[in-house]
Amino acid sequence: MNKKEIIKMLNHDIESEHGAIIQYLTHAYAMGEGEFSCEIEAIAREEMRHLDFLAEKVVDLGGTISLTRGNMIMKGKTVPAWMQNDVLLEDDAIKTYKEQLKVIKDRDIRLLLERILSDELAHHDKFARYMEKVKKAKLVDNRGKKNDKVTKFLNWGVEHEYTVILQYLLHSYLAKDIKTRDELQDQAINEMQHMGWLAEEIVDGGGAPIMEHTAINKGRTMSGMLKSDIKIEKMVAAEYDRGAREIVKDEKLKKLIIRIRDHEIYHTKLFNKLLKKTK
Repeated sequence: MNKKEIIKMLNHDIESEHGAIIQYLTHAYAMGEGEFSCEIEAIAREEMRHLDFLAEKVVDLGGTISLTRGNMIMKGKTVPAWMQNDVLLEDDAIKTYKEQLKVIKDRDIRLLLERILSDELAHHDKFARYMEKVKKAKLVDNRGKKNDKVTKFLNWGVEHEYTVILQYLLHSYLAKDIKTRDELQDQAINEMQHMGWLAEEIVDGGGAPIMEHTAINKGRTMSGMLKSDIKIEKMVAAEYDRGAREIVKDEKLKKLIIRIRDHEIYHTKLFNKLLKKTK
């Protein structure tokens, strides 16, 4: 198998991990706060780690990372049905990684795939156990149909956070400076926290999180990427500020929005520092 074929294969894996992350987060948010939602969010974070490992390998091989979202299985209206869907998605992943290990000879790539496969087997078993547990716990879909101004504003926030998670991860993989790479990945994790906070507030308020993202900056120069990151952070901080003043009336929720706004202001300052070091 040549390098081009390996890159294509790894990008397929990245897309699949991306799909798994969003499928599992969607299920976790819809279940509301609790033990099982926390467990499923933890699995999503492990899938994000897989995406990270695979993306770095694609860059090492000289390839371009695909940020397309892969297959998701979203049928079913009950929580046990969702767990069954998650089992099926893990079945697909396990089959794919086993097939790839049959044809990949590169020792380092094999080591990575074996490590990911081990996680997917564990995820499969967890979701299989959850099917009965969530049934006994009588967990239900807590999402509603509310779509007022506050819900729309919060969903705008989810869309933004999803976008910059991908954007900052992509930029981190392309960064040659280790500090810049680590900072971008740390802020991507922070944005994932924001996405979870907002999605949970939407569900608590009777709405449903919309897990979609907008266009991602795919620039090739570090200065260009950081300028794009700074621009989006400034815009978003201003919008969160406006939302806290003009849209959100609930004081508890307003405090959360202001907290997220302050994080975005911090990101702007941090990215400006990183930008100065690239000149």
